[in-house]
Order: sequence, then C-alpha cells, then structure tokens
Amino acid sequence: MATDLPLRENDDIQGDVLAGFKKDHTVLLFLTFEDPVKARGWLRRLTPRIATTRQVAAFNKAYSEARKRSGGDPTGLRATWLGVGLTYPGLAALIDREPYPPVPAERDDTLRAFQQGPVARAGILGDEGDSHPSTWIFGNNRTEESLHAVLTVAADTVEDLQAELTAQREAAAQCGVSIVFQQNCATLPGSRRGKEHFGFKDGVSEPGVRGFDEPDPLREEWVRDHPGTRLIPAGEFVVGHPRVEPGVMPPTAAPWAHNGSFQVVRRLAQDVPGWWAQLARTLPVLKERKAVPQDATVEWLAARVVGRWRSGTPVAKCPHADTPFNTVAANDNEISFRDDPDGHTTPLFSHLRKTNPRDGLREASGEPPLPENPVMDRRRIMRRGSPYGHPFDPAAEGPGGPDAPRGLLFVSYQADLVTQFEFIQNMWMDSPGFPPGRKAPEGRPPSPGPDAMVGADGTVYWEHADGEPVELEFRRFVRTEGAVYAFAPSITVLRALGDGVLPGEDTTEPGRPVDTFLPVPDRQRDAGKSWYWAFRTVGGKQVFRVVSIADGSEHTDVREVDDRPVDEWDSFAGIHRVDLLLPFPDGQRVDGKTWYWLFHTRTDGRQVYRVVSIADGSAHEDVKERDDADLTAWRSLAGAGRIDVVLPVPDLQRVGGKSYYWVFHSREGEQLYRVVSIADGTRHEDVLEVPDRRISEWDSFAGITRITEILPVPDRQRVDGVSAYWVFHGDDYRIVTVDDGSAHEDRIVVGDRPVTRWNSLA
Repeated sequence: MATDLPLRENDDIQGDVLAGFKKDHTVLLFLTFEDPVKARGWLRRLTPRIATTRQVAAFNKAYSEARKRSGGDPTGLRATWLGVGLTYPGLAALIDREPYPPVPAERDDTLRAFQQGPVARAGILGDEGDSHPSTWIFGNNRTEESLHAVLTVAADTVEDLQAELTAQREAAAQCGVSIVFQQNCATLPGSRRGKEHFGFKDGVSEPGVRGFDEPDPLREEWVRDHPGTRLIPAGEFVVGHPRVEPGVMPPTAAPWAHNGSFQVVRRLAQDVPGWWAQLARTLPVLKERKAVPQDATVEWLAARVVGRWRSGTPVAKCPHADTPFNTVAANDNEISFRDDPDGHTTPLFSHLRKTNPRDGLREASGEPPLPENPVMDRRRIMRRGSPYGHPFDPAAEGPGGPDAPRGLLFVSYQADLVTQFEFIQNMWMDSPGFPPGRKAPEGRPPSPGPDAMVGADGTVYWEHADGEPVELEFRRFVRTEGAVYAFAPSITVLRALGDGVLPGEDTTEPGRPVDTFLPVPDRQRDAGKSWYWAFRTVGGKQVFRVVSIADGSEHTDVREVDDRPVDEWDSFAGIHRVDLLLPFPDGQRVDGKTWYWLFHTRTDGRQVYRVVSIADGSAHEDVKERDDADLTAWRSLAGAGRIDVVLPVPDLQRVGGKSYYWVFHSREGEQLYRVVSIADGTRHEDVLEVPDRRISEWDSFAGITRITEILPVPDRQRVDGVSAYWVFHGDDYRIVTVDDGSAHEDRIVVGDRPVTRWNSLA
C-alpha cells in the first residue's frame, strides 16, 4: 500500500522549507524596497517563479534515483530554484501598514521577536563583542534603509546561477528594489564536499517531516532507510499544520500565515586555524591530567568537541577512530546518550549534544532520561545552510589563505522563532548549565559549559572516568557577521501581497459606505423609482441592503431593506467579497432572466469571476450558471490588475453587435482605465480597444486617486445626448456628466459631497 504523503504534492509551501533546494551553488540577495508600489510589481513578477514543495520534492527524488543508477552525480538533470523571505518592515511596506499590532513589552514570543529583528535580540543570541551588530555586514541597519526581503537563488551549475542572477538583478532594478548585499555560497570541492570549513560533515542530523518523508515500516517514528532520523510533525516548521503538542499554536497563527515559515539567516565567520590551534593547545593539558588516552590525537579531541568524526560518524558509535569510507556510519542518526549520562564518551558540551540532546537529557542526576517526544521534537529546526569562502589552505597566500573570509551561511526554517531557534541558541548552546542534571564535583558548579564548537566564550568541564573533571577555557572561533529574521510566505500570500493585501483581511477602504451597486433588473424606473442591491463591508464581512432612488431633481433615496449577509444569495456560495456584476449586453431580461459576470475576491486575495443569473419577480431567484474562472479567460483584461469598476459607454451599447466599456482597474497601486468591447452571441468575444491610460485624463475625475463605484443617475441617461453619474471615491461622491460622441467629453456638474448625505447608505 502506498504511503500517504500529501505534503510532497503541496504547491503552496515554498520549496526550500520542507524539501530543501540542495544545490551546489547558492546566492542570497538582501533587498530594500525604494518604492512600495513598485515593490509590489516586483513581487507579482517574482511569485510565479518561486519554487514550490511539489516541484522541489519531485526533482530531488528524480535526482536521487538517477544518482543511484549512475553511481555518481547525473548529468543533464538541472534546475534553478528561487525562494523569498520578507522581513517585518518588508511586509509592512508591501501592505502599507503594520502586519500585526504592536506586541506588549511583557510578551516575549515569536511575534515580538519577528517585529524586533535580530539586532534587538543580540543579547539573547550571544551576539556580543566581535559579534556585536555594529560589526555586521548586513542586517544591522547602519544605513537609513531597512532590509525588506531575502531572495534565495540556487542552481546546479555556476552558469545557471549567473544567468538567473542577471535576470533577477534586472528585474529588481526595473522595480526600484535595491540589492544591499549579495552572499555567495557553494558546496566545498573534492573531499571536502558536504562538509563545513572546520572539516566536519554537515547536515547529518536534519529531522524528517510527517506527511512528507516516508516512515520506516518497522519503526514509524523514523524516516525509511534513515535509522534514528525522527519524523517530526510539519507544524514545527510550517505555520498552521499539526504540531508535536496538539492544540499548541505559535502566537503568529493568523489565517494568512498558514503554509508559511519563519526564516533565520546568519552569516557565521569561521576562524579555521584559530579553532584547530585551540584544540592543539588543549590536548596536552588533558594528557597531563590523564583525562584522555596518551595516544589521543587532535583529530580525536576535535571529534569529541563536535560529537562526530569528520566523516559524520558519531563518536557514540565509534569512540576510538573514524570510519571515513563507511557511508552508513557517516549518515547514522541512531544515536543514544542514555548510557553516557556524564559525557565520558560524547562530552556534554559537544556540539551534537548541545543542539540535540536526544535521549540523554535528565532533569536531575540519577533520574531517568526525558522522552524525545515531545521534549526534544518540539525544539527541532530545519537547517538549509551552506559554506561561503574558499577552503582553508595553510600554504596559500591568496583566497585560500588563513586570513581569507570563510564560514557558514546558517539558514533555518521554523514555525516559532523563540521556542525553537532562539531557545536552542540561548538555552542550550550558549548556556553553561545545559544539559542539566549533572552531578557537581565538590566545590565546582554543575555546569558542562557552552557549546565548545560554536558557542560563547566560557569554561567547559571535561568529564572522564579516571578522576576529577578538567576545567578548560574555550574561546569562540565562530563570529556573527550578519543576521536577518524573515517570513517565507505561502504562494497564496505572495500573490496577495503583490496586490498590497493579506488574504482574508478586509481590503475595503476605511469608512467606505458601499462596495458596489446592482440595479434590480425589473425594478428600474418603476413608478418613478429605481431599486438597487447595495453591497458593503461591515466588520470584515460583506452584507447587502436594498435601496431605492426616486426620479426628479432631488433623487430622494430610501433604505428599503436592512443589511443581510451575502450568503443568502444561492449564486454567491463561497464568495468572500463581491466586487462588481457586469450584465451580459444581450442577456438583459431575456425570458425573465438577466445574466451577469460576477467579479469577486477570494479569501486568498485573488480576483476571479463566475456567471450568475437573476430572475424577474418578487423572489428574484438567483442561480450560479458557471463556476469560477480566472481573469485570464478575458483577452481584453490581459495585464490588468484588480478590476474595480466597469462603466458602459452610454452611446455604444449593442451597436453593430458590440458593446463598449470603460474598465477601471488597480495595478501597482495606481488606478488605470482601458476601453474594451464585448460582442453579442454565446461566446461574447471581448477585445481590448484602447490600452491603459491614467484616470487623470478624465476632467471630471480631477483630484481622485481611486474610484470605488460609478452609479448612473437613473433618469439622466442620454438625455439630450448627455448622461449623468454619481462617482464615489473614499468618503465622498460627486456628480459628473459624459457626452455622447467620439470625444465623450466629461465634466463635473456637482462637486464633492460627503456620502453621509445619502440616507439609504447610513
């Protein structure tokens, strides 16, 4: 029976989060938005190129299978992937407001950490001294500009990478997006492949994900063919999915955050000769105290400090020597510290135990180990880092020399910044008292010390079976040179952000009294009154009411029926917000029915349309005639943004079998208009007759930046060749006229007045 792995088919989660790009060549571009309107245009172009989990997972599987068949890296199987994360200022710039309300100072959760960013969190992260934000290359806001986005470009070849970088640089320049810093990364060559600069295999301990990785048939908590690699619920890495502890959601679990993940980026410089020299100085001290075998080498000591040999083989399994040619041992995660509670084999301060104590964590000496689920599993993160800089060559005078910049670009994804990444960094790696439960020697604190590979400067205690612990001073030879907190939104959210909104939020303007009017088809100029359904948004939900407007100079308006929910309309099922209804030009009151194209916005912020009909009669029965379709089905709307208003050209309706319309739409923060035509007939062929122009070309729209609705004055249509309209914009409205004729001259006849003068809209 095939295992159900729905996450492998997910097209909404970005591909690097669960599947991992796994490319030899990666570049991260750190970006700043100069103009939010143009930045939204940049994001709209970028979003279709963002790699999804399904795409990356399928490629990685094909690549792995081809590699097994060929016995090496397959040729001709290549892909270039893109991913994007947005900082808190970046999200705010795109939607032109704060994405979250301010978090009170007494709270210290993911939301507050994301709002503050890593500079404000430097004390928690141990970024002090030569790692202080004032020394950083990026992310410290030394300039007036804040970082807004992190764009990841990953490719199999240098040529593919450079081609994509050129395209992305051009796209950014066209949209006023500045590249503040470019971080190049690459897999180390030759025998160092898969290792970091200190020389140890990296990425061995990555967790599996339930619903993405296939479970082992004998031990369902492990990934198939990867003993010891635990399967963790996806909600630890992706917001909105099941977590280790059911019902526990991160404080950022807003509906729009679903399928997104928090991204941490840290540039960690490595002083390779300094680190190895420290070990060389430490070994004689340990030998003098008879705390290590007399034949122990610096390699032996380094393996203890890391917890693995260079090949990746765990010291817990092979304490005496490395097994460099044993690929099974090099990828072994079936590691137990249960029988090594004092760290005699794998020191308590080793990188392996400080970052994932597994089954060796005790609350107090002599007590049984704590369970990995949930204690350890809820702290896991998904690491996607890569080395940068040239490999260390002690004889080199150029790029590979001792002083050349090199290190690891640390990247991780998690659902909760504070309880996952920051907790590991602060409470585990840098904390001298972790792991707890150590029996203190007389006169000494029960402190294993900080992570001796990458942790803070401090004292560590070398435990051994032949005597008292040895006190050692370890300096940190890993320095922070930059850091960013970002959020990698879902593809759905990226699309919405391109329009300057977040899915599911009320995108109407504050105080807007009406979204759109729909004339009741059989109640127009009936006994001197015209009836309308008026749609408006209240408290984030759309409602409708029935209003009437009388003929005559006063045009007295009355609210006939109070607000009701739009879901009372059968044809509106599943609609989040009605934007407008455009009548079929040849489908008005045909056999007692009127047909419409209904443009509406879904909860993901995307605008689509469907076809509905409304019958004459007191019940006005409505029917959904066709399901939702994308706007791309309209050739005349190609390149248009969100459709706001459609106004029939008054003297060009059903002329020669065609009807003409002014279509007002919003694109890149600006409202434009174009002229389209729709033919009679079953196909209703549409044509773009006049391309986009600015609404400022209309004399009657002077001073208006965005029109929200245009309602024809019912008894003033084509009277002596002139048609009158109420034009709603924001909290105001004005009355304008449009002449018949090729020029369609327009003018303001009544200046702006507050909409509060409409009794029916109160």
